[in-house]
This record gives sequence, C-alpha cells and structure tokens, in this order.
Amino acid sequence: METANIITLAGVRLIIPELTMVCMGLILLLLDLVVKKKGVIAAVGIAGALVALYGTFKLFGIGGPQTAFANMFVLDGYANFFKLIFYLNIILTVCISLKYMAIEKASFGEYYALLFFSTAGMMIMASAADLIILYLGLELMALSTYILAGLMRKQPRSNEAALKYFFLGAFSSAFLLYGISLTYGLTGTTNLKEIASALQALNISGSPTVFIGLIFLIVAFGFKIALVPFHMWAPDVYEGAPTSITAFMSVGPKAAGFAVLGRVLFDAFGSMQVQWNSILVPLAVITMAAGSILALAQSNIKRMLAYSSIAHAGYMLLGVIAGTPGGLTSTVNYLMIYMLMNIGAFAVIIMLRREGFQGENLEDYMGLAKGHPLASALMLIFMFSLTGIPPTAGFIGKFYVFMEAINSGYTHLAIIAVLFSVVSAFFYLRVVMYMYMKDPKEDVVLTTSCSMNLALAFTAVMVLVIGIFPSLLLDIVRVSILG
Repeated sequence: METANIITLAGVRLIIPELTMVCMGLILLLLDLVVKKKGVIAAVGIAGALVALYGTFKLFGIGGPQTAFANMFVLDGYANFFKLIFYLNIILTVCISLKYMAIEKASFGEYYALLFFSTAGMMIMASAADLIILYLGLELMALSTYILAGLMRKQPRSNEAALKYFFLGAFSSAFLLYGISLTYGLTGTTNLKEIASALQALNISGSPTVFIGLIFLIVAFGFKIALVPFHMWAPDVYEGAPTSITAFMSVGPKAAGFAVLGRVLFDAFGSMQVQWNSILVPLAVITMAAGSILALAQSNIKRMLAYSSIAHAGYMLLGVIAGTPGGLTSTVNYLMIYMLMNIGAFAVIIMLRREGFQGENLEDYMGLAKGHPLASALMLIFMFSLTGIPPTAGFIGKFYVFMEAINSGYTHLAIIAVLFSVVSAFFYLRVVMYMYMKDPKEDVVLTTSCSMNLALAFTAVMVLVIGIFPSLLLDIVRVSILG
C-alpha cells in the first residue's frame, strides 16, 4: 500500500501543470459570477498560465524522461517544449481577446475557462504515452474548441463553423478509435513503447492489417493538423469563428496534432517508417499544393490564412517524413515560429475590427500604411515571415525543415516545397501591396489596447530576433528533444 501511494504521488507531481490549467478554468468560471470586469478575469487567467509554466519549468530539470500512471503518461523534453508552445499560445490569445470580445459584445466568462480546458487537453496529448490517454486529451481539447468556434451564438456563420467543426471532428475521432482498436487487437496493448516491442516480437510490421490501423491513425491526426484532403473544415471554421479563437485554433490544435503524430510514429511505429512515409509523402505534396493554390483565390484574409495554415502543415510534415530526431526537431522549431507569426498576423486583423466594420477583406487594408504606418509595418513583418523571406523567423523555420528533408534523401520534396513557397509569396505580398501601394477607400480607425500592444510587440520582436539569431531558439529545441 505504501508503494502504491508513492507511485500515485509521483504521478500527481508530474501532472501538476495540467491540473493547474484545469483548476484555473474552474476558478475563472466561478470568478465570472462575482467579478464584472473581464480584464480582471483575463489577468487572473494569464497569471494562472504563468504558474503552470513555472511548474513545467521546475519539472524540466528532473533528469530524463519520467513516466506515471502505469507508463501511460510521460514527461520529457519533447512534451515540455510543446507545452511551452501551448502556454505562449493561450497567453497571447488572452492578450488579443480582451478588446475584441468587448467589441463583439460577447464577454462571456466561459470563454477564458474553455481556453484553459482546451489547452489542458493539448498538454495531455503532448505527454500521452498511451493511445487511450491520447484520445482523452484530444477530446478535451476538441470539445472545448468546438464550443469556442460557435461562441457568437447570434451570428449564423459562427454557428455554421461550430457545426462543421463538430461533425468533421467527430468523424475524425471515429477514425482514431478504429485505428486504436485495430492496433490493440493485433498487439494486445495501447502503450506506444509496448506497441513497438510487439511489432518486433510478433514480426507483424509488414502486416496489411497493421498498415490499415496506421492509416486510420494518420487520417485522424490529418484532420487535426488540416492535411489535404482532411482540411475541409478549416476555411469555413477559420472564417466563421471569432477572430481571436481562429488565432488560437490555427496554432494550438495543429501543434497538438503534430505532437501526437511525431510521438506515435516514432515511438510506436518506428519500425514501419517506409510504410508511413508512403502515406505522408503524397499527403505533404497535395497539402502544400492545395493550400498554396487555393489561397490565391481568397479575398477574405481569414480564409486566406486558413489555406496558408494548410500549406504550412505540408511544410512542417517534411521534418516528420525525414524520420530522424533532427527532422522532428526542425518541425517543432517551425511550430514555435509559426505560432509567433500567425498570432501576430491575426492580432493586426483584430485591430481593424470595430463596430460595424469587420476588417477581414483585402480591400479593408487598402492604403493602411498612410494612416497607420506602425500597424502596416507589423503586418509586413508577419507577411514576410509567413512567406519565408529573410531575415525573419519564417525563413529559418522553412530552411531547417527543407534541409532535413534533403539530408534524408527527399530532395524532390524540398524542391516542391520551395516552388510552392514561391507561389505563396503572391498572396502574402498582395496584402503588403494593398497596404502600401493602394489609396485608402476610407479612414480606418484601429482598435487597440495595452494587452494587444504587448502581444504585437512580443511576436514582432521574436520573429525578427529568431530570424537574425536562429540558434537562440534552435538550441533550446535541440536540448529539449535530443537531450
């Protein structure tokens, strides 16, 4: 009994950050009943996220990977770095949300609570060493995000976004469960390390049934990271959801999807790299192609960034396809950079939102530089970074992913990625052209706040600093993942 208590206490210690996030969500729900100022609730939420971040930092140096709950939960550098992405994602989202939600007259207390519940699910996914725990974390993240997408209950497009997201998300969950059931039926376990051992011991890595189970798992993860042809939900959901939630969804669920994709493929199906690359290579090509080409036709900037997000998922997939620790490192590095530049771009979009003016169409940015040079300069930085133009962080993210693909013998994929990066330059630089080379139709009044300015300053500075000094981030990622 004493040994069991020690094991339980050790396990609880490892999940303190996740417990902190869940408890903060519950506290914010209760706080909303007694505090009328949403700024106070947002500040408490940020403080809670920082406390959880501190807890993760303290656990970071415990020495080597630690497991808990019958080896179903793992704490290692890989999980911890993804959790850092999730913390920054929620903190920046809260910062850009405060003024926006007031303009939308949708200052619901549950908004911030759901952000915390969703982030807790992402953190569980990053630390999942078992397919059952992975599924629990995914559903906690997904159900919270479905509600957030439909938060504007009086707006038809928000309701449509939530319904599409929910039905297609449920569809992907069915694929995941079927893939888990096939894998369990063949190996007798849902633990990732034990699956890898069973595949070797039973010599069934080449089994068609195992391959079918792997296909179902990849399809499920493909929905979460918006790989083509599992991307159908992304453009409509990005456009219909509140813009602050679009920013949150464009980073958090995608990063969580890549976290579990990397862990499942490398830890459980590492012996089947040839098989899973036969699936991922065509997916990467059509994802980069469809995302880049379909974005060209978009006049709504949120839909454009949705297709942009799809194309970036294809670029990130190259690091996974490389099948090496260095390749996985380059993907994680790219995800952090993507978070910074994407949230920064959505923050500028939110600044244009005011009563009776959405600020989501390209025409709304005409001549913006003449009246608001600083906001235009920030948007230029983020657009250049998304394009991959040096000396921005976006160039560094793409460079290392492409180089890992080349080093692993996938030169043709790197060439295809470069070509579609050139295509993507058109729709990113078109925004810059509208801001600097067009005359304004009307005077644009920007809506800003102290928290919004802090978020914009942080993201813009980091995009430039990482672009000029790439080793600052890359060394942290390498230490986290490679040890």
